Amino acid sequence: MRAAPFSPARVRAAGRTLPALLAALASASLLAGAAAAGAQAAPASAPAGPAPAPAPAPTTVSKAGSAAASTAPLTGAQLAASWTGPLSTRGRYVVDASGNRFKLKSGNWAGAQGTWEGSGDVNDPANHQADQMSHNIPLGLDRAPMAKILAGFHRLGLNSIRLPYADALVHDTAPVPDAAVAANPQLKGRTPLQVFDAVVEALTADGFAVILNNHTTSYRFCCGLDGNERWNSGQSTRQWEDNWLFLVNRYKANKRVVGADLRNEIRRDTWNDPNWGWGNEHDAYNAFENAGNRILQTAPDMLVVMEGINWYGIPAALFSHGRPLLTPVATLSNTLIRSDKLVYAAHFYGYTGPANTGAGSGWGATDDPRYQDFTPERLAQVIDEQALFVTRAGQHFTAPVWISEFGAGGRGSTNAQEKAWFAAFTDILVRNDTDFALWPLVGWTGPDGAPQDDWAALSYDRAGNELGLDGPGDWRAADWNKLVNAPSRSGPVAETTRWNMLDLDFADQNVSARMLAQGDWSPGNRKGNCPDGQRLVGLGRSDSRGLCTDAGQPAAGAGPWVNVTDERYVIRGDWASGYNKLECPKDSYAVGYSVNRNAMSALLCAPAAAPLPGTGRVVWFDQGDNRPATGGSAASDWAPGYHKGQCADGEYLAGVAYTWKWMHGGVPDALLCRPLA
Repeated sequence: MRAAPFSPARVRAAGRTLPALLAALASASLLAGAAAAGAQAAPASAPAGPAPAPAPAPTTVSKAGSAAASTAPLTGAQLAASWTGPLSTRGRYVVDASGNRFKLKSGNWAGAQGTWEGSGDVNDPANHQADQMSHNIPLGLDRAPMAKILAGFHRLGLNSIRLPYADALVHDTAPVPDAAVAANPQLKGRTPLQVFDAVVEALTADGFAVILNNHTTSYRFCCGLDGNERWNSGQSTRQWEDNWLFLVNRYKANKRVVGADLRNEIRRDTWNDPNWGWGNEHDAYNAFENAGNRILQTAPDMLVVMEGINWYGIPAALFSHGRPLLTPVATLSNTLIRSDKLVYAAHFYGYTGPANTGAGSGWGATDDPRYQDFTPERLAQVIDEQALFVTRAGQHFTAPVWISEFGAGGRGSTNAQEKAWFAAFTDILVRNDTDFALWPLVGWTGPDGAPQDDWAALSYDRAGNELGLDGPGDWRAADWNKLVNAPSRSGPVAETTRWNMLDLDFADQNVSARMLAQGDWSPGNRKGNCPDGQRLVGLGRSDSRGLCTDAGQPAAGAGPWVNVTDERYVIRGDWASGYNKLECPKDSYAVGYSVNRNAMSALLCAPAAAPLPGTGRVVWFDQGDNRPATGGSAASDWAPGYHKGQCADGEYLAGVAYTWKWMHGGVPDALLCRPLA
């Protein structure tokens, strides 16, 4: 989300009831989403660094346009005929049901997340973002017929819409005022959720893919200490998950409702930072994975979209603070029960930065560089470090990255620095063939004929007349056309080998749909189960991490899975003399494991459909890493700070050796790796 321009009144309101430190924390959130679109800090110099390696050239490209003119937009019928839902992923790409690349060329149709800024009369438009009162439904329905708004989306070259909503919408039973849908009288008398239903139906009927986005808890927008900092701000984690299940059940029959964007811009509240993998109630990694798996158990066709951490810490020189985005994914990535459904997302605005809140002055303002302060080369490096590295092939974190919010003030803006940033940033998106979503799509035109929110791509006056990004006078048009018409990978995308990590640091990580449907296979122990169709191929020593893959996966047999807790299947020789051993039965391979503290407790083994070789080798890693030099997730660390053992891509893990001697503590010391063929 992008906040309304910073105002002194907002600062006074934030500081009225809080001492100085808490005011700083308030800014640190206001911060997170971006408190000061209109108040820019002086440019800060940043050292130039080497640009990241360019993305591999696409094997197939779509028709490209130029910066001066766009290709002909698709009609609703043409867009609908061009792809088939549901969507899934193959490596770094999103694909449709036919396996063809579906690049997310998206925009955010905001409004249903609420527009009230948190102070003053909620019925006064002056107290709403950009003086635009949405009545908690997508903006513009009071001013233009839905068909006209959708025609504008088509004209912009979009194929998908990110549709923000507030959790409050799920429970709101009050009809919207008639004036809120004046240009769409068929919606009179409906609740916000029922209007949302109608918008989803119209979008998908016109060929657009729709990704639902849980933007806020309440209808308050945006940012600061507004009760929307995390998924469980103002509500329990369970309520948040249940709201998601309500919505995905509501729309799962519509295969053009393709995704669940779990939560927008998580950030610090008064006392606590969000974290990635600490195992507590502020752990976004754990919350997103649990919610994503509940969604996939209910609606297996949904993409699950996860943003990183938008802000942590107190923005002052004496305190640690920053905007990590996806950087934690490099060493702790998510694994879902459907590993072809995960998409990561990140937000970038020129006036914020890797450690800059976006505040122009006062509490929360720092000297940290903003994204718009970087040279194009350094900007490309930073964007890669914070997000686009996730698209690198063959790693445990490999997934599509969707820049689900970016934008800039357009018509009437004189901010040369922001214009240069927007050009450089869209160049990065073009060069990396990155999925994207502009913020926002729809706004109002004021009495003077100018957009009230000059970031909006399409603005409407009270008579329904449209002023668009693509019309004369909006400097963004050239960069937008460059982006939306850029050469892109298209056509069929081949299936790719998947690598997924398991993390038992604090709890079970059972991402096998088969095992979730059964009872506890190792009571009293923490358990990790690979996604169905994958096998265990690596273990960390002393940290309970694991690595799964489907590389050369043997066909699964129909027999029962076996819980191995002793040496009864060690019948082909002692392959680790003096050590305790857990070995899978003949012609089966490990698909899961359990630990007590960090000591080995059991292996879970699945039968293969055909005989497997019984020869093999022992991989010792009690004194150092022992991973393949090439192949599976070789350029990424799935158990940082610990020794790791990993079988080669063409092998299966048949056994684990450990000992309680010499203070080894029962942690894995060696793997028995056997060839798949």
